[in-house]
Amino acid sequence: MTGFTCCNRRSFLRQFGALCCGGIGLSLNVRGETSGEEARLAFRPEGDGFAFDTGLLRGTLRQQGRPIGMAPLYYKDFSSDLSQPYGVCSHYRLLDAETRYGVAAWDWSGTAELLSDGSVKALWTRDETHPFDLQAHYRWHAPDVLEVLTTVVAAKPLQKFEVFLASYFNGFADSFVWARPSPAASREATFMKAEQKNGVWQMFPRDELAIKLIQDGRWSRPPHPVNWAIMPFFAAPLAMRRDAETGLVAVVMSRPEDCFAVATPYSGEGHRSLYFSLLGRDLEPERPVTAEVRLIIGHALIDEVIVDRYRQYAGGEKRNA
Repeated sequence: MTGFTCCNRRSFLRQFGALCCGGIGLSLNVRGETSGEEARLAFRPEGDGFAFDTGLLRGTLRQQGRPIGMAPLYYKDFSSDLSQPYGVCSHYRLLDAETRYGVAAWDWSGTAELLSDGSVKALWTRDETHPFDLQAHYRWHAPDVLEVLTTVVAAKPLQKFEVFLASYFNGFADSFVWARPSPAASREATFMKAEQKNGVWQMFPRDELAIKLIQDGRWSRPPHPVNWAIMPFFAAPLAMRRDAETGLVAVVMSRPEDCFAVATPYSGEGHRSLYFSLLGRDLEPERPVTAEVRLIIGHALIDEVIVDRYRQYAGGEKRNA
């Protein structure tokens, strides 16, 4: 892969110029400073990472410069860290039909910068073992809502490329996925609890094509191969973990065109994780593709409210990308 040139990298940066400028607008006072709620919805430099305090959620993104998403993470009036060491909204495995690229994006050297709108852009640049550029754009949509845009630019044709986005929570024992109990389209969707009787590792695919992709051998590649129990189709890429002690709820969502599977261990298993399989698409050289994920953390959110918030999100205007 030594043929990757500076020209390629310049091309990559040009293609992302518009994306990087499209975050949350911040109002300015006469001194050019942010004010009010807009200032809360902004990251700020802290050491080698980026701190945040939205009024509801506070913590650090990329603590000590590590590409592990958000850790620590706290909710207003609760003292416990809601994250585990590998973070929330953390880019994990990078896979395609033939290759697993390294162990994880955690182990791939990258850079990050604070943008003028208060969002953060992380960038991993193609190298000899990664024939693509990867970008993660983190921005606060509301005090309880984080948006993560993941963009890939391939340096060569890549088949069925996947970014596996992981969130590891502290507490939140019970895990649920918005799914249909049977393939019959007429059956009403429900939040299906991930129960131990169905296997340790459970994956809810989008459709039959997604099952073929999941089972194409990508998950047999070391380290830590996984034998996923294939569950019913998701009704939408929408999942949550509930913490019975605190009443807190962590919700992760995406759009069906961006996410082809949602995965979780059974409720009570120690990883306390949710995983979203993003893209699953053939990539053409130098053509950016983007997938969006939204995280919501709230207190005493009932199922109906979560579904309503998902419908508002999924029915909203699609990002410009």
